[in-house]
Formats: sequence, C-alpha cells, structure tokens
Amino acid sequence: MDLKLQGKVAIVTGASRGIGQGIARSLAAEGCRLVLCARGAEALQATTQALQDQGAEVEALVLDVTHPEAGDQLVAAALARFGRVDILVGNAGGNRRGLFEETTETDWSDLIELNLRAHLRCARAVIPVMKRQGGGAIVFIASIFGREAGGAGLSIYNATKSALISAAKILALELAPYNIRVNTVAPGSIRFPGGSWDRRMQEDPEGMRHFIAQHLPMGRFGTVEEVADVVTFLVSERASLITGACLNVDGGQSRSLI
Repeated sequence: MDLKLQGKVAIVTGASRGIGQGIARSLAAEGCRLVLCARGAEALQATTQALQDQGAEVEALVLDVTHPEAGDQLVAAALARFGRVDILVGNAGGNRRGLFEETTETDWSDLIELNLRAHLRCARAVIPVMKRQGGGAIVFIASIFGREAGGAGLSIYNATKSALISAAKILALELAPYNIRVNTVAPGSIRFPGGSWDRRMQEDPEGMRHFIAQHLPMGRFGTVEEVADVVTFLVSERASLITGACLNVDGGQSRSLI
C-alpha cells in the first residue's frame, strides 16, 4: 500500500530513543523528510546519523520541548530546511510515580509542561503553516492510561495523558474545516532497550512473567515498530477520514469500552 508520504516533512519530538526513534524510522522508510528533537545530543546525533545512512533527509535540534519557544524553533527549522511542515508527531513525555498526597507542585508543573503543554505549543506553532498549505496531520502519543485508570501512584501521568487525548479531540473539531487531522495513539506496555519495561524484565524476570500472564492477553510486550507503524498510517492520506480518534496499540491490554 502506497501511503503517499514521499517528500512530506514531519516533525517528531522525543526522537532519540524508543517510540519516537521508531516513528522517525518508520516515516523515513516511507520517504518523509524529518525534523527531530531531543534533549540528549549524543543519542540524537546517533539516531540522525543512522537515518541519514539509510538515505533520509534529517534536521536535528537539541532542545527541551518544555521551553516556551521550542515549538516555534522546530517550525522555523523545518521551514528553513524544507520549506513546509506536513506532519507533527508529539512523542516526548515522561512520568513521576508517587502517591498523590506525596506529589509536589513541582512534580505536577513539570509533568503538565512535558506531557501536555509542550505538545499544545508545538501544535499551535504548526497550525498556521498547515492552514496555509491546505492541510496536515498531527498525532500525539498518549497512553492507555489516558483512557482508563492506571493504578495507584499514577495520578499525574493519568491526568496529563487524559488531558492530551481530550485536547486533541477538540483540536480535531476546530481544524477539520482546514483539512488538518488530529489524533492520538495510546500505547500499552511497550518494551525497547533502555526503556522501563526492559529494565524491569532484567531486574525481576519472574515478576514480569506474572505481569504478562495477568495483564497482556497476547502474552508479550508490544514493540516500538508496532506503535510506529500505526502512527505512520495515521498521518498518511490512507487515514484521510480519521480525525479526533484515539487508537490503542496495546495487544488487548486495556479494558476501557470507549
């Protein structure tokens, strides 16, 4: 299936490792030109070099997406290098576990900036460009725990991921007349080298086998590639009627009916 992404320009945040890196690889394989960002220069450079070695055109910026000007910087870099922006994938995110009463104002402020406001600022920066071009696609990486309770210790993560899904739905309604589609992807438990599930598997293999048996109906963790391929489809013209949706990529892990 031709996804018709050849030559499209995509911004991907948090692209130096894990799901963000996988999304960058998947988009590059379909012919996208990329603008990538991450906080760690060394990992970002390694990702950029690997993609360029495979023939991709890549502009890389070392920046923290929680800085108020980050979205504008990404768009400016895309326009300077490629002259347009067709796709935004907001992937950067994080978590701080802890019982609600033990969380601090700083914990909440930091995670709201990273998991919500940074994505919205990037979207605000690309929307005028996409309007002038006649359309575009935005995808935010949320979580199944933005759709249902994630359990004790996840009050900040749950709240911010739910807010991101909710905001994306409203953006989709507002931007539909301009042919700008906005969706979210909700991964379940995804294992990749250096990630939290990979670390837990190494530290507590027996406990993780119990977790898999109890919570993962397909009997395994998901992969970066499985998330990335869904994102790549969503930003393509093959998904032209999909907007305002949140797609689970979780192997049946989640239990929400909506």
